[in-house]
Amino acid sequence: MPEFHLPVRPDLDQLRRQAKELLRDLRAGAPEARDLFARLHPRGLGPEAARLSDAQLVLARAYQAPSWPRLALACRLAEAIWHGHVAAARDLIRRHPALLHEDVLIRRSSWGPPLSYAANLGRDEIAAAFLEAGATDVASAINRAVLQGQVATARKLHRAAGAPAPPPTALHDPAYTLNVEGTAFVFEIGGKVYDDAGAPLAPIGTVLSTDSRRPAAKHAILESYVRHGLELADTPTMALHRGRLDLLEKHLARDPALLSRQFTYAEIYPPQWCGPPDEIMATHGTPLAGATLLHMCVDYDEVEIARWLVARGADVNAPAAIDREGFGGHTALFSTVVSQPNFWMNRGERARDAVFADLLLAHGADPNVRASLRKQMHPGYGPDTLREYRDVTPLSWGARFHRREFVSEPALQAIRAAGGRD
Repeated sequence: MPEFHLPVRPDLDQLRRQAKELLRDLRAGAPEARDLFARLHPRGLGPEAARLSDAQLVLARAYQAPSWPRLALACRLAEAIWHGHVAAARDLIRRHPALLHEDVLIRRSSWGPPLSYAANLGRDEIAAAFLEAGATDVASAINRAVLQGQVATARKLHRAAGAPAPPPTALHDPAYTLNVEGTAFVFEIGGKVYDDAGAPLAPIGTVLSTDSRRPAAKHAILESYVRHGLELADTPTMALHRGRLDLLEKHLARDPALLSRQFTYAEIYPPQWCGPPDEIMATHGTPLAGATLLHMCVDYDEVEIARWLVARGADVNAPAAIDREGFGGHTALFSTVVSQPNFWMNRGERARDAVFADLLLAHGADPNVRASLRKQMHPGYGPDTLREYRDVTPLSWGARFHRREFVSEPALQAIRAAGGRD
């Protein structure tokens, strides 16, 4: 049994079951259970002497709590804040004042101490109670409220803190979640896109590289930066990131080859904003290095722009560039099968459909085109290695891909219906 981080909303009943399972595993001779007891129990008890209370202590220490009662307190406090139970939250802090300055989830986490945890959820009454009790993590709480778009909460906390100027990094949190309201609030309290020395503060790299896929929000945030004085390069890829069909029209008028042009990774993720090219650190599905605008549309969920491109004659079978080792050459149809938007669809955060696959197939996409690809996932999705997929069709790309949550079953069904083969 590995050591764990508490989930955002820990369940005390589930932890009780885990403790019973740990004791059962110890008595059954499971190596992981033996190791946990050896490392985390003060007396290193063996299976004959261990009791449930010992298993609870070991489990609590695996979560970095000093004791089982402290672990239980974390669960009760999180539950009170989550449900907005003001009296229960206030009573827990009154009886255990040290909790006010410790992370609710025990280990250091982005959700932070009780005030920040409450700000994440927009629990204004509870936040006020924690402030009254002496909470000091006000700046962190404001950031968390902004991150989650809890603007009313952020505004109250900002007033309570004496209306300080926002820190230089204030735009970063709402950029990660593509939160338009949070971004607007930062500007409202004095946020800037450049510092006094002219260095950029707007987190363009975060907006372009975040795993969120909400095009309208992304467009709105980028345009808000421009309205506040940020200068963005006039490139086709940046026009796509901004959702600006008017700018794309101008680029197409200047460059008729735009519709089939292959863009380098650095053109899609400009180094001045995103740092040195690093395909692993970008949260996309099917590789985008050497891709066309149509490939980009699929992974960035830009349906309107994809339709615009196709209507103007974009070749739906235009391949991505092939690198010196023979990887690439995939069409946008491969991207419909493995993409970042599929991750969110498979999590149930939007309806699953095959809109891109249907669009491409209806305009002549070859369902049996072949390519060789390689992919390593961003470390935020867990440990991974670089994997190679040689001579695959869109169907076999999806069938073999090692992270199923990035694979679209509706797209696979549409490709099969169009005659696609493994």
